Amino acid sequence: MSAAPGWNSELECRLIEARNSFIARHPQSCELHDQARTVMPSGNTRSVLYYQPFPIAMDRGEGSTLWDIDGHEFVDLCGEYTAGLFGHSDLRIRAAVQEAMARGMNLAAVGRAECELAKLICARFPSIELVRFTNSGTEANLMALTAARVHTCRDKILAFRGGYHGGVLLFTPHGPSAVTVPFPFVLADYNDPDAAAAVIEQNRHGLAAVIVEPMLGSGGCIPGKIGFLKALRKATSEVGALLIFDEVMTSRMSEGGLQTRLGIVPDLTTLGKYMAGGMSFGAFGGRADVMSLFEGRLPHAGTFNNNALSMAAGRVALGEIFTQDAAEELYERGERLRASLNGRLMKLGVAMHFNGMGSLATAHFRVPVCRPYMPTAREDRLRELFFLDMVQAGFYLARRGMIALSLPVRQSDLDRFVDAVGGFADTHQCLLGPVDTVA
Repeated sequence: MSAAPGWNSELECRLIEARNSFIARHPQSCELHDQARTVMPSGNTRSVLYYQPFPIAMDRGEGSTLWDIDGHEFVDLCGEYTAGLFGHSDLRIRAAVQEAMARGMNLAAVGRAECELAKLICARFPSIELVRFTNSGTEANLMALTAARVHTCRDKILAFRGGYHGGVLLFTPHGPSAVTVPFPFVLADYNDPDAAAAVIEQNRHGLAAVIVEPMLGSGGCIPGKIGFLKALRKATSEVGALLIFDEVMTSRMSEGGLQTRLGIVPDLTTLGKYMAGGMSFGAFGGRADVMSLFEGRLPHAGTFNNNALSMAAGRVALGEIFTQDAAEELYERGERLRASLNGRLMKLGVAMHFNGMGSLATAHFRVPVCRPYMPTAREDRLRELFFLDMVQAGFYLARRGMIALSLPVRQSDLDRFVDAVGGFADTHQCLLGPVDTVA
């Protein structure tokens, strides 16, 4: 990728300046991090929240606003990595949780809210005839893969480089992570329909399932091309493997998820993140003949699968707040935001671009992006500089440059964010370099 001569030393100087400013502005976060490191490796228990020189510690949130322990105010554009769809203080969700707590938190029994939430989910998603709940999207994907292997009496699973299906189902652009469960995976490149179809055909007698995000989330908010996803649907049907859509992130794209918007029906769907109004949640569901395995043949345990708080909050979140109209309005807001961001960047002619769909987007420092990649050292430094500059401007987003809009975020704040991104690109134009064609 081309950039002005001497970009490396200039970029390092600007990064040092940004880091020093960050450290000076967040002394209490620094002190807390030093204390936390004495009792937790890296000072936390969630890897995505750790970054250099130390992570910001938040004190409280209200609506779409956050305050850190040093007293700084931020517009929350991280959205708890898509789980914070309803913001920090929706009164309807708060009331539902408080009422559930008043009735008793650990009843060791089924309840009305569990059944009602399941009905809501089955009614929304074309692929889900029966559903079961878990504590997280990670668990939901593990159970869906297990069900597929038992149902098909096969072992192999096709996943895609750069995909993320939970803390123990992580695939880098080079392959599985060291923490990925040792299922017999075969891999293919995202958005390459011919290669994926070939892998499916080569493994037709041993392939249990193909698991795919219809838009990569952690992998850079890279939408799956319609031809690619349709090719997966066709190829899996031909060989008798199950197609699993991981919609933990993308289910917000419409009332019935991205599968409804695309018109593609998988065999199984996994869910999570926002669906319990911010409480811990995951779910997997799909064809009745597959899900009926859990009517005695397959066990599925989990003390908190149907915990009273998540069930009560989820019933209100999906039944009253995130309606079809709300989902469509949020999707369109995100589309307009990304168009505004990219329009501003195109005018400057810089190699920076926001990929995504609807209310999810990620900043990249190359154009175009259609599949996951390993960032260069320059891109890593630019991403850090972008994050630090946005924090300085009062916007909190994921360290990797991802944004996830919440329902209460104000349009005036989004307009200011567009201006802040434009200011970043203008100030650092010589470091970003001109638009090129790195794929």
